[in-house]
Amino acid sequence: MKAAVLTQADAPLSLEERADLEPSGDSVVVQLQAAALNRRDFWIMQGMYPGIEFPTILGSDGCGVVSKAGSPAGEKWLNQEVIINPGWNWGNNPRAQSSAFKILGMPIDGTFATEIVVPVEYLHKKPSHLSMVEAAALPLAGLTAYRALFTQGKLQSGEKVLVSGIGGGVATFALQFAVAAGAEVIVTSSSQEKIDAALGYGAKFGYDYNATDWVGEANNQFGPVDLIIDSAGGSGYGALLDLAAPGGRIVNYGSTAGPPPKLDLFKVFWKQLHLIGSTMGTPDDFAAMLDLVDQHQIKPVVDETLPLSAINDAIEKMRHSTQFGKITIGCQG
Repeated sequence: MKAAVLTQADAPLSLEERADLEPSGDSVVVQLQAAALNRRDFWIMQGMYPGIEFPTILGSDGCGVVSKAGSPAGEKWLNQEVIINPGWNWGNNPRAQSSAFKILGMPIDGTFATEIVVPVEYLHKKPSHLSMVEAAALPLAGLTAYRALFTQGKLQSGEKVLVSGIGGGVATFALQFAVAAGAEVIVTSSSQEKIDAALGYGAKFGYDYNATDWVGEANNQFGPVDLIIDSAGGSGYGALLDLAAPGGRIVNYGSTAGPPPKLDLFKVFWKQLHLIGSTMGTPDDFAAMLDLVDQHQIKPVVDETLPLSAINDAIEKMRHSTQFGKITIGCQG
């Protein structure tokens, strides 16, 4: 097998030849056809992630064909096209992950390879309307967006939603999922090109979050927002409190801009706001996300597909955040 291996922080991945994998117990070998990048891969490569181990194969998203089985439980999956749930050992509490929770792609060897060993409990049939590349774009970001919107955000049809920082994988899925669920959606970005792309996927309006009075413009055009999906935090967080409707919900699945410099608690309690954290999702969230994708025939937005041999070029593209949607990898190339 071939694999793109991380051997040290702040260094390119190295393409290595390794022994072919063999399954044991209730696991299978998946011949990977496609994988996808997540911001998590970039942070690990920069050494900015807890519990980094070397050497390791990164990559949380993958789709392929089951080629070997370690037990009768896996034999029923042989030759089937599968998508992999990257969140392992969630635990018994649906409200939060257990201390044993792990994400595929460090410390567990991930999908930037030609094959991978996966326990059968994390296999799902590939949605039939998706190509291998489209399906590979779905797992981590799709799961994160689904939980933020529905499990944590309690989105209802007809509500008004803001998705901040449109263009990244989770934000793009959040836009697609919210539109499919009957919500009215607006987006923010510092890129007019990304805003224009979001309008093509159903956003009502888009705003440059660097503009002085974008919140006032959004209120005038769209009105207060019931649910806000945010991954940035930082100095722009106060604007989200201003735009949120009374009783509104703000769900954060990341903090790429760091903590807010201050939090106006008066606005939080006077407007009866709900500030909610979210990350990844339960096995039930993953199954429900796939059902939503299948019911509405949603197709992930794929920005570009590169071969495994060009994995470092893909990582470099993610560094500059120029993509709209997902960057994917052809694992056999």
